[in-house]
Formats: sequence, C-alpha cells, structure tokens
Amino acid sequence: MDTQFLKAFVEIADCGSFTQAAERLHLSQPAISKRVTALEEQIGHALFDRVGRRISLTDAGRMLLPYARQVLQQIEDGKRALSHLHEEIGGRLSIGTSHHIGLHRLPPVLRRYTQDYPSVDLDIHFMDSEVACEAVLAGKLELGIVTLPTQPLPQLQQQMVWPDPLAVVVGRHHPLAGRRKLSLRELAEHPAVLPDQATYTHRIVTAELQRLGATPRVRLATNYLETLKMLAAIGLGWSVLPASMLDDSLCVLKIPELSVQRELGLVWHEKRAISAAAQALIALLPEHRERTGRR
Repeated sequence: MDTQFLKAFVEIADCGSFTQAAERLHLSQPAISKRVTALEEQIGHALFDRVGRRISLTDAGRMLLPYARQVLQQIEDGKRALSHLHEEIGGRLSIGTSHHIGLHRLPPVLRRYTQDYPSVDLDIHFMDSEVACEAVLAGKLELGIVTLPTQPLPQLQQQMVWPDPLAVVVGRHHPLAGRRKLSLRELAEHPAVLPDQATYTHRIVTAELQRLGATPRVRLATNYLETLKMLAAIGLGWSVLPASMLDDSLCVLKIPELSVQRELGLVWHEKRAISAAAQALIALLPEHRERTGRR
C-alpha cells in the first residue's frame, strides 16, 4: 500500500475537502483524486461518500483512518530515529509558529540555524498557536514554536524560551492617553480591541481581568497582533500587546493592579521520536535567549 495514497486519504479526511487537501499537499485535484481511487481499489471499499461538493467518510473510511494515521506516524518516527545515524544533520524539519513569533522572535534564530545546518530542509507553517499545538499532537508537525498553552495538554511537552510581558495600550489621541493614574474600572468603561476568544493570549488577558473583577467591552477581536496594534493606534479601543511591539504610535497605560504576561516557547509530542534536526533547533533556542538578555 503506497504511503502517498494514505497521506492523501488522511489529509482529505482532516480537511473534509479534496480541494483543500490538494492545496496542502501541493497537488492538483485530479492527482489527489487518483490517489484516493487507487487506494479504494487496493482495499476494495469506497472511503468517501461524495454528495455534490460535500464529502464524508464511509464506514470503511472511518475504520481505516486510525490505522492510516498510525502507519504514517511510525514511518515518520523511523525517519527521525534514523537521522541520528548521520554525522551531518539534515533531512526535513516541519515546524509551526505564529505570525508574531515568526516576525519578532525567530528571524535571528533561523538565520543562525540555516547557517549551522544547511542540509536541513525547513518546512515552516504559519498558523495560530492553538492550531500548531493540535498539529503537533496529530503528528503533522514535529515542533511548534508558539504561545504556550495556558493549561498543559496531554502528551504535549513544552519548554518556555521567551517570557513575553504584555502592556495595556491606546493610540496617542485616545481619551485615556497620558493619564498618570488609571483604575481598572475606568479602563473597562472604554471599548477594547483584543485577541480572538479562541487564542491562548485572549484567555490569559481575560482571566487576569476577571480575577480583578473587570469585564472588557470588546469592540473587535482578531487573531493577528499586528492588526490589533493598528486598531489601537487609530483609536478604535484599548488593547493588550507584547511590550516588544511598542512604538511611538502607542501610549502605554499604567494600571498598578494589572500585570499580564504570556510565555513563548517550544512544544513537541512526548511519545514520538525527535529528529536530530529538531534536537539541534531545541538546543539553539535557549542559547539565543541567553544572548538576547532573556528578553
């Protein structure tokens, strides 16, 4: 049974779409359809019910799916284990990271990594931290460099690399800008623009606000911190952003009772083999933190 057929089957099952699966695997739709058809011919059962544009797994498809995932993961684990036999570190390393970390933390790390390990084929996926963690758990990614989960996830190991203090900010022309003393109650009277509810950052911020008895009045929410920075800068509301993003377009509000921080770092699956390429990156990240003064 060809593993490429299994990969196509699993990706379609996860996406619920031949078109999306083809895009993720960098295939044409006819090509991915042929792989599924060939797999169905090999096992003698239809794997998907196709009704118009909607697809769903047949009983045979639901039965095969966990076995297909296990086969693909065992093959990937074997490749990672064998990577330690080579003196030169190489191969493919799949990592997922957020846009914020990709812009503000990773460039010097990846520059050093590609210089030290030119034979590694870096496969970088930009996505929400929560999605990256799920992809690591599912075996689709070897490592995540993410905002760490607020609660430990089963089978997911994590290592903090960068503490990331957050600041309450407004635009320069916001009514609260320049206030020397500000209470949390006064802040809550104004609309906020905050990270989306599904994000770890949103959970960290709202949990701290609720602990202090404040409920933010959220005007807009988005996953992208760069967008939140723009929205705050033009005066649509106050926000909570990493201190590393602050510039002259924003004014930091000092609220004595409010202190918020998140942690950025690594996640990997505790029961799956770690390749030599991944271990090299895991070792490099803390070194980078030391050189940058633990920012």
